[in-house]
Amino acid sequence: MKVAILAGGVGSRLSEETQVKPKPMVEIGGKPILWHIMMHYAQCGFKDFVIALGYRGEVIKKYMVDYCSLNSNLTVDLGSGRIDLHGDGERSDWKVDLIDTGINTLTGGRIKRLAPYIGGETFMLTWGDGVSDVNLTDLLAFHRAHGKLATLTAVRPPARFGHLQMNGCQVTEFSEKPQTAEGWINGAFFVLEPQVFDYIAGDDTQWEKEPLETLARQGELMAYTHTSFWQCMDTLRDKVYLEKLWQEGNAPWRTWQPTLTPTSERKVRINHGTDFLHP
Repeated sequence: MKVAILAGGVGSRLSEETQVKPKPMVEIGGKPILWHIMMHYAQCGFKDFVIALGYRGEVIKKYMVDYCSLNSNLTVDLGSGRIDLHGDGERSDWKVDLIDTGINTLTGGRIKRLAPYIGGETFMLTWGDGVSDVNLTDLLAFHRAHGKLATLTAVRPPARFGHLQMNGCQVTEFSEKPQTAEGWINGAFFVLEPQVFDYIAGDDTQWEKEPLETLARQGELMAYTHTSFWQCMDTLRDKVYLEKLWQEGNAPWRTWQPTLTPTSERKVRINHGTDFLHP
């Protein structure tokens, strides 16, 4: 099953980081948040990705092309241009389509531009700036059970400030809660049928407006409620919070275990004059 990830936005509210790279490439624990999202999907067996690029898309392309070399020990022959990747690095059996969807294209337009690469099958969709410990297998089972065109993951909104419990003017309880206990918001992590492409007019369509509103009116939009961890990375404050969780070893979205290819004599050769890695 294809997993579509929207990674083309400017990320203006995180301008401290996004002047030189797209928001999905902002790092948590030394890895782009995009990598964290993909690792979560891959852990559940979803390893076929289609990434919608826009702002600074070349940064994501370069990262994916160089992924093996960035995560391996290397031997570089400067004379011949030969590079050997030693077999003690990180290997991921993912397939990643990197699709330019335009700098100014809105979210709906980006999704529609991915249609030729997704085909006529059920697919997953999420944003390139949010992490969660949502059970993706259960999410897919829920979608298949109800038979509608679209499923979104409903989550509790993150708390931006300390929560106060008061008796008159006296504070009886103070807590810095990661999420509020009231209300639901769209947390992305969609499962969609290919018919949803027909609900998107073009590049100027915002997915969260006409398409989702129409699907809801027609009774074709269902919500999978997720009450555990979910966090988007909209601001520097969000990034600092996620980094703190990761460094403390308390990152709920880390649903995977580190997997490294066993050390061996296996090597991968990159031929002189090519930009791609050939196994």
